[in-house]
Amino acid sequence: MPVKIRLQRHGSKKRPFYFIVVADGRSPRDGKFIQKLGTYNPLTVPATIQLDRQKSLEWLNKGAQPTDTVRRILSFKGVLYLKHLLRGVKLGLFDDAAAMEKFTKWSTEHDAQIKKRQDDAYRNKRARRPMSGRRPERRTEGESSNEA
Repeated sequence: MPVKIRLQRHGSKKRPFYFIVVADGRSPRDGKFIQKLGTYNPLTVPATIQLDRQKSLEWLNKGAQPTDTVRRILSFKGVLYLKHLLRGVKLGLFDDAAAMEKFTKWSTEHDAQIKKRQDDAYRNKRARRPMSGRRPERRTEGESSNEA
């Protein structure tokens, strides 16, 4: 049974929202799945991803094959890097503490980079918004626009 880690679409028309699931490769895209690993919302800037790293790592070690998009998501969240480090531990290249130290260092740098992207996106959004300073005043029925 070929097991895949893939996206399962939810949300309304033109407003996608995805669950990251483990499913049999022969089941339909939005059909039956084995386990839910997280969510992915591509509409936010940057995209919102919530993922259970431990469950994802377990399924990868069991041989589940991620689809291309899910592979990029797992890479972004550090699951593939963690798998790579744990393989190094298994081969005896370094110990478990060194692997976790490398991963935490990568994770803090990555989180800082994400925070910077969010701040830049927020600043760009604020810069594009017209800044009038005040609301236009409302005129009452008795006032005319030609008063001097």
